[in-house]
Amino acid sequence: MACLKEDPILRSNDIKEDSEETEPKDKVREEGGVREMVLPAGNSIHRSGSRPQLDLSGAAIQGNNFEERHPTILLPNQSDDISHLALDIGGSLIKLVYFSRHEDRSIDDKRKRSIKERLGVTNGNRRSYPILGGRLHFVKFETSKINECLDFINSKQLHRGGMDSRLWLSEAPPSDDVIIKATGGGAHKFADLFKERLGVSIDKEDEMDCLVAGANFLLKAIRHEAFTHMEGHKEFVQIDHNDLFPYLLVNIGSGVSMIKVDGDGKFQRVSGTNVGGGTYWGLGRLLTKCKSFDDLLELSQRGDNRTIDMLVGDIYGGMDYSKIGLSASTIASSFGKTISENKELEDYRPEDISLSLLRMISYNIGQISYLNALRFGLKRIFFGGFFIRGHAYTMDTISFAVQFWSNGDAQAMFLRHEGFLGALGAFMSYEKHGLDDLMVHQLVERFPMGAPYIGGRIHGPPLGDLNEKAMVQVVGLDFLVFSDISWMEKFVQKGTEITAPVPMAPSGTTGLGGFEVPSSKGDTLRSDASALNIGVLHLVPTLEVFPLLADPKMYEPNTIDLADPSELEYWFTVLSEHLPDLVDKAVASEGGTDDAKRRGDAFARAFSAHLARLMEEPAAYGKLGLANLLELREECLREFHFVDAYRSIKQRENEASLAVLPDLLMEIDSMNEETRLLTLIEGVLAANIFDWGSRACVDLYHKGTIIEIYRMSRKKMQRPWRVDDFDIFEERMLGSEDKKPRPHKRALLFVDNSGADVILGMLPLARELLRRGTEVVLVANSLPALNDVTAMELPDIVAEAAKHCDILRRAAEAGGLLVDAMVNIQDGSKDSLSSVPLMVVENGCGSPCIDLRQVSSELAAAAKEADLIILEGMGRALHTNFNARFKCDALKLAMVKNQRLAEKLIKGNIYDCVCRYEPAP
Repeated sequence: MACLKEDPILRSNDIKEDSEETEPKDKVREEGGVREMVLPAGNSIHRSGSRPQLDLSGAAIQGNNFEERHPTILLPNQSDDISHLALDIGGSLIKLVYFSRHEDRSIDDKRKRSIKERLGVTNGNRRSYPILGGRLHFVKFETSKINECLDFINSKQLHRGGMDSRLWLSEAPPSDDVIIKATGGGAHKFADLFKERLGVSIDKEDEMDCLVAGANFLLKAIRHEAFTHMEGHKEFVQIDHNDLFPYLLVNIGSGVSMIKVDGDGKFQRVSGTNVGGGTYWGLGRLLTKCKSFDDLLELSQRGDNRTIDMLVGDIYGGMDYSKIGLSASTIASSFGKTISENKELEDYRPEDISLSLLRMISYNIGQISYLNALRFGLKRIFFGGFFIRGHAYTMDTISFAVQFWSNGDAQAMFLRHEGFLGALGAFMSYEKHGLDDLMVHQLVERFPMGAPYIGGRIHGPPLGDLNEKAMVQVVGLDFLVFSDISWMEKFVQKGTEITAPVPMAPSGTTGLGGFEVPSSKGDTLRSDASALNIGVLHLVPTLEVFPLLADPKMYEPNTIDLADPSELEYWFTVLSEHLPDLVDKAVASEGGTDDAKRRGDAFARAFSAHLARLMEEPAAYGKLGLANLLELREECLREFHFVDAYRSIKQRENEASLAVLPDLLMEIDSMNEETRLLTLIEGVLAANIFDWGSRACVDLYHKGTIIEIYRMSRKKMQRPWRVDDFDIFEERMLGSEDKKPRPHKRALLFVDNSGADVILGMLPLARELLRRGTEVVLVANSLPALNDVTAMELPDIVAEAAKHCDILRRAAEAGGLLVDAMVNIQDGSKDSLSSVPLMVVENGCGSPCIDLRQVSSELAAAAKEADLIILEGMGRALHTNFNARFKCDALKLAMVKNQRLAEKLIKGNIYDCVCRYEPAP
């Protein structure tokens, strides 16, 4: 962190507090540092004496609320400052955990309130204390540079509640009794310095209490926190919360503490050693002249300890000592070879010294840890502390020692947030912090990389002029001269106005990393001390586990296994090749301004850097699945303030599709029951071809209009499909000659793309279910992802569709979707008839895929009465959830637009169709 003041790019990458905010810092400053906020109901939020109280009585908005987008909120009766951070100040490093609030982006309009009332969704699951949603950030400093830590805290006003507190307190004078939590020896040593520099008092928390509290929280609340590491291979371990205790926690800081943990708040320190991280750093500094701990670790990666350590083979003439199980490469004596050599210190390579020292200390810590685990009959050993800091060789060495001495009976496990156990435990010591009962499904980890736009410089040329793009030529079709045309032909006529932009050539758009396929460093072991390895933990109390999963513990959303190196390389290539087109769309969505071009280039470089990091080590950010990878791309877009890259494309495709919907519905209504159901399913499959996330689909867009693509897609609807369970589904829906089926009570339709996909595919299917007396809930993304339709966009689409369909109109009114809409019915109103409701809920995510372990509370509430799930599209039904099992009937529909997926998943080809029906167990 020595570069904190000198280099804005490194500072922003390493320690910036919030890259997901909706506006860059400099813009916030221009607007007076004011942000939009929603205050909790009531006059005050209770806080304990150890954490000051937030008094909202007399709260008022300053200025003209109608003219100012972000008015200042004054709290005239607020007397206490609010602390949002905690520290672990060790002998070598300062670890800091701090909290920032989520901006409330929810829109509480009449439609949402109506649907929430119908679904029985309340705010009862929201806490009445401060953390209603926010982010936990993790930062470290060298203790010798404590002034940099103090500058950082002061610059962000973390000791007074963060940047937001300036909105609440406005011009109120600072309080003299601000208290922050801290643990570690430095909490005592530097208490006066904190008082002098920041005017705050240190509330000292017990170090062991904090370590255990932090470890217990991480192991319970983060799904892939623990992992094993052997011979360079990282494998994540899912911990059963009911079988967590007892375990041995080995915290390797300057020294080593070994703690037997029997439960929450139940532990005892059973052993320790003075040979720890401080030993390695101290001896290493003396012997190698390294200036930092990370430099010393970096040296070890290039070392060869055989020049210094005496091995068993050195004693036995290159032979093993097999009788007692020692190989020739086993270290007999660390640094032992130097005894018999007539060399001075300067004759040895610093790299070799560093590695020998690292192995000596790591092996001994591993051995002592196992002996203590054996002493208490413990099979599970967790290692933490900033000595490890994700360093591959360190973990391998400790793991080898535990495995060797236990004969494979015990395993060494490591924690991704290893160095922050104490700081996190100190943060949790604030009463009513909101983390006590936080569940794993309420945490989302994200990995920002916003320095190039937020605080740093842009390297490389900007994006080229978007106006120079070539456009696809559209040729009229001869049969359009007929006056009596079908709905499809009318769609073609309307669609000739829609062209697909050709992506710019990658040349001239690449920044650092460009759009090349990331290359791996091979088998080089590296330090994982990068700030990217530990993301920002987003706390979202409204996320829940989807209640219709047959077995949530066994559920795995990802169908594709990215642990396969060839699979990983393939998908990284796909994302890299798609990147220029995505940048083009993103910049165009913001008007092609110079600022948008700058951000587009920054996004391209940032996402390329993420891909390069993950190609080098796929498990760097946790267990990696395709859903995680695609979500990372969408989060990176939002980080650079591209709200909806496909906004204009979606609008054009929606207009074209809505124009022909009435003709399609008339055609469908003229069919008998059996033909109608098959036509509807065919329509969903055909319309699902419109997917800008598919390379094959993008190639099609460049050859013609969306209408030509749709016609081609309908021609391919020849049964049997590659996965064809339609007959089973038909029997459930229509019954047999002597048995009339019971209609489903409520169906959840997980919709996919905008335009033809949702309007000509899923809406007619929803209409058929409504006609049969089934309540329908359209489930859409909370945030934009590619050209997927969002829950915010769907009500307007339904309102437009309802102008031409009485079934949709009455259902939408019953479901609260038309509260604010003026609907002009063309096919005759039947207001006296009651109708089952049509509703729209958000799924809680902003990705082409969906992880049903984390869905919105609205969706969870809607699912409780549902007995049919329809998952549509590659992302939701193939890339994820193809193997998911549910408590109710499930129909999975998708057109396969990826050749590799087709070959691996269904043993078929591109454009094959999947209609998979799974009755309730």
